[in-house]
Order: sequence, then structure tokens, then C-alpha cells
Amino acid sequence: MRFAINLPNFGEFSDPHLLARLAREAEDAGWDGCFIWDHIQVERLVPVVDPWVVLAAMALVTRRIRIGPLVTPLFRRHPWKVARETVTLDHLSGGRLTLGVGLGSDMFGEISAFDGPLADRLRAEMLDESLAIVTGLWSGESFSFGGTHFRVNHALFLPTPLQSPRIPIWIAGTWPKKPPFRRAALYEGVVAVRGDIDSALAPAQVSDLIAYVRRFRSVDAAFDVVQFGETPGQNKAEDTEIVAPYAAAGSTWWVESIFPRHREVEQAQLRIRRGPPGH
Repeated sequence: MRFAINLPNFGEFSDPHLLARLAREAEDAGWDGCFIWDHIQVERLVPVVDPWVVLAAMALVTRRIRIGPLVTPLFRRHPWKVARETVTLDHLSGGRLTLGVGLGSDMFGEISAFDGPLADRLRAEMLDESLAIVTGLWSGESFSFGGTHFRVNHALFLPTPLQSPRIPIWIAGTWPKKPPFRRAALYEGVVAVRGDIDSALAPAQVSDLIAYVRRFRSVDAAFDVVQFGETPGQNKAEDTEIVAPYAAAGSTWWVESIFPRHREVEQAQLRIRRGPPGH
């Protein structure tokens, strides 16, 4: 199992210098990844920083850890712009980018405030079309696409990603809703959450979703299963006891959640410096 930090991009954490510094501290403390939330607005009067600009800063101040958004709702982005940005970040980081994507939600009014598609079905269609375009433009070959929401006519993007065969894509989904997990089977990993984001999936649920995804996997390649959770960081043995059942269930990544209402900046910094479970 590998271990990462997931940082919010709003509130006290809406300082790009702070976020870059925390990424560097995570690397120094032995974490394997540092990811960032992707919100464009939260509650009113709460400051928000752009995660994609911050990812560039993270790439430049680290050398080893994986970085990426967890997760980006692709429906609100032009997929050709995402293709350019992801390849640039992959080169900037030396091949350390992971692209986490999902449908997004209107929890903070991020869809309705901008007259976006509120129906999950429409955002799912846009996600699938966007992924087809992003991966097609990564190929370095002439690419065309005709969909309901997006069209591409004979575009050719260079350079290609540093990573081969491509930048890993993790698909987010709320278990036990099945469509996101069938989608995830086509890519490199799944980020599974509960409807109540304040609580983690149980290890038995992780086993169930892995068994479900395997039914739709057509290639025998590495596949990441990402588990969010919190460990106190006071005692390595106790932290390991928390994550061990998830590793046994098949989770390949433990992502330490930094919720602003659970941990302030100083608390988050202290948890990062204490390092991941088992290290």
C-alpha cells in the first residue's frame, strides 16, 4: 500500500505558497503522493485557489511523490485544454501526474451557480466523451471525435505524455452506485467514497467493489484502489491498525483526508510531518 495526502484548495488552505510547501513537506516525511481537491467555489466568502496552477508549483518543489487532482469534474472543462494541461504537468513533474476525475456534485452550488447540467446522466455523458478526447489527444496522432457534447476535427497534439502507455486515470464513484465502477474498469484506478463524505467505506465494501470492478476489466494490468480516511498520527502502530484491513481488502492507496473542518493548517502540517502509517 502507498500513502498520500489530499489537500483542500479553499479556506485556510487557499494559499498556493502554503500548498506547495505542504507538498514538499509530504515528500520529505515519506509520503508517496500529494493530491489536491478541485473546487471552484464553496460557501460564500470562502477563498478558493485554482488547483491546476498549484499542481505546477507542487511539481517544481518535489522530485518523487505523485501529484494530481482528486478529483476534477471534467464536465466543466474543455477536454482539449485538459489534454494540454495534463501533458504539460506530466513533463513538468518528470512523469508523476495522476489524473483523478469524476462527475462532480452541486454540494457547494458549483453546478447550479453557472447553469451547468444538474442531471448525473448528462455529466456522465460529458465525462465519457471528455475522457475519450483527452486520451485520444494524448496519442500524438491525428484525432477526430464526434459526440453529443464535444467534437474534434483532425487535431494532433504534441508532445505526448512522459508516462507510458499514458497518464494514469483514476475514476471517482460513490459506492454502491454501479456505473462509475464500470467506467473505472476501463482505466487505471478507482477512487471510491460513501455518500456521506465524512465517513469511510468499510473494508468489506472495498472487497465488494473490487470484485465488481474485476468483472469488467478486460486487461490484466495494475489497477489502483484508492481509500480515503484519517489516521491520528500519534502512534505508528495504531495508524497501521487502521489502514491494515483496507490493505488486506485490496486497497493500494491510503489517502489521508485533510478536511478543513477537521484539521486546521497547523494540525494538517503536523500530521504531514509525522509521516504515513507504517513508516
